[in-house]
Amino acid sequence: MKRCWLVKTEPSSYSWEQFNTDGKVDWTGVRNFQARNHLREMQKGDEVLFYHSVVGKEVVGIATVSKTAFPDPTVDESVKGDWVCVELRPKKALKRGVTLAEIKADAALKEMLLVRHSRLSVIPLAKAEFDRILELAGN
Repeated sequence: MKRCWLVKTEPSSYSWEQFNTDGKVDWTGVRNFQARNHLREMQKGDEVLFYHSVVGKEVVGIATVSKTAFPDPTVDESVKGDWVCVELRPKKALKRGVTLAEIKADAALKEMLLVRHSRLSVIPLAKAEFDRILELAGN
């Protein structure tokens, strides 16, 4: 069964536009144990909302998991832990971005981890949350 996720990135570091230009990306650099565990749970074909954090603070696109968890090649020897990454491919841009303010104001999204645990960079979503964000975006 497909699951839904949200990944966060600062657009100044890696934007939706760059992701589309690249055509795929290994989602590396996650150094939070809970977020790492979410990466491990991702399956090929799962859908992923792409969220611009810090600047913009909005969901801007949809990606898919194209390769399940594998060792993160960016791990420095001094970093402790068993870190992984997944490969993502862009699927499509949202018709319009859905801002964090809109998400927080929507009663259907009040339990979403993006609202409750805002520092987490890889977040599982309920299918209803995923669908509601697409509805807000006009997709």
